[in-house]
Amino acid sequence: MSRPDPAHHHLSPARLLDVDPLLEDPRTRIIVCCGSGGVGKTTTAAALGLRAAERGRKVVVLTIDPARRLAQSMGIDSLDNTPRRVKGIDDSAGGELHAMMLDMKRTFDEIVEAHADRERAAAILGNPFYQSLSAGFAGTQEYMAMEKLGQLRARDEWDLIVVDTPPSRSALDFLDAPKRLGSFLDGRLIRLLTAPAKLGGRAGMKFLNVGMSMMTGTLGKLLGGQLLKDVQTFVSAMDTTFGGFRTRADATYKLLQAPGTAFLVVAAPERDALREAAYFVERLAAEDMPLAGLVLNRVHGSGAGLLSAERALAAAENLEEPRIVDQEGGKAVLRNSPDAHDSSDSPTPGTPAGAPASAPEGGSPTEDAENTEHAEHAEDPERSVDQLTAGLLRLHADRMQLLSREQRTRDRFTALHPEVAVTEVAALPGDVHDLAGLRTIGDRLAADERELPDPADQPEPPEATA
Repeated sequence: MSRPDPAHHHLSPARLLDVDPLLEDPRTRIIVCCGSGGVGKTTTAAALGLRAAERGRKVVVLTIDPARRLAQSMGIDSLDNTPRRVKGIDDSAGGELHAMMLDMKRTFDEIVEAHADRERAAAILGNPFYQSLSAGFAGTQEYMAMEKLGQLRARDEWDLIVVDTPPSRSALDFLDAPKRLGSFLDGRLIRLLTAPAKLGGRAGMKFLNVGMSMMTGTLGKLLGGQLLKDVQTFVSAMDTTFGGFRTRADATYKLLQAPGTAFLVVAAPERDALREAAYFVERLAAEDMPLAGLVLNRVHGSGAGLLSAERALAAAENLEEPRIVDQEGGKAVLRNSPDAHDSSDSPTPGTPAGAPASAPEGGSPTEDAENTEHAEHAEDPERSVDQLTAGLLRLHADRMQLLSREQRTRDRFTALHPEVAVTEVAALPGDVHDLAGLRTIGDRLAADERELPDPADQPEPPEATA
């Protein structure tokens, strides 16, 4: 995959990322969606995979811990560690979509089974320390995601692999954890724990007895005696024929740096998520890894963008407190007119269902000059409309302030990293639960779709996911 040409960076302060050429380029073999947790990486990966498959690519999506609805939308609610074909896609261009969910422990078990004979594999798989390590040791999920990526690429059955990285607190964990775990499994501490079995001779044993008694005494207090025995048994079962963790982690790392790999950093338009994205962009550059661009998820819009937050709030105040604005005459006429209250039993035209009911028949503000303003408002259907309108104006003002905050946050990122191409994905009003929803996300990821008016550009709940 060719890298973005720096000569074009000056064309726009925020370069537009067009994902379609990336997905359609046969030289693109791996796309890695990365970012901090909770920004929509899994949905983005699935939508990219579907879009690529419907454009003729043979795709496998490696998902990590997808939401149940998303899994069901791809027909993978019963998937395991083996890629399964997704049905219901448009395969008229000759593409295929396969998907799988990473089973961290199963992937670790496969490595053990591949690198040890049956008896030794059984000893390792049954070891309590191994079971703890494979079920959730720090960094295991990231390491196994890298292992699985290496396995999928080696099989060469797909021309595009889309990787959803684990939901780590920090995006950098995806790059750091595999090396850390590989170093631990191949490292000096593990070697020391197996040393008594490997060193012979009286001098060697004397040295080891002193050293090991000190070390095992300390570790025994830290870890507990039984756990230390489990670790030693685990390590002795692993011996040199089952090494290579760090070697394989390094090999996959090189695969991520190779031409044909593209990183997409996924973020929400929030300060913490974009700060994390900025760290990751800088780290990718330092590691010489190919960054395709930034996907900014769950960006909010408004169908009434010309009405500013300030004007909306001012209008709401005018409606709620008419005396503070020069509307006294108009309101007085309205309130003193019996027609406003008694002419019809039907609600005021334009009052939505569920709005406060109009005043009971009889009794208007003119009959009792001492009525409180609150009672006056409750009996005046025009005031009900005013209150509803004021509420809507305040909601709109909140939305416009949110839009402004998101834009400032994005502008800060693009000012720091003008070289990074960006695509924005409008927030959806609800969760993605079928292939049609994934197609919608794919359309919003594509640059050309955003040039069209967006029918869904209506206010959505802030918690809506994309």
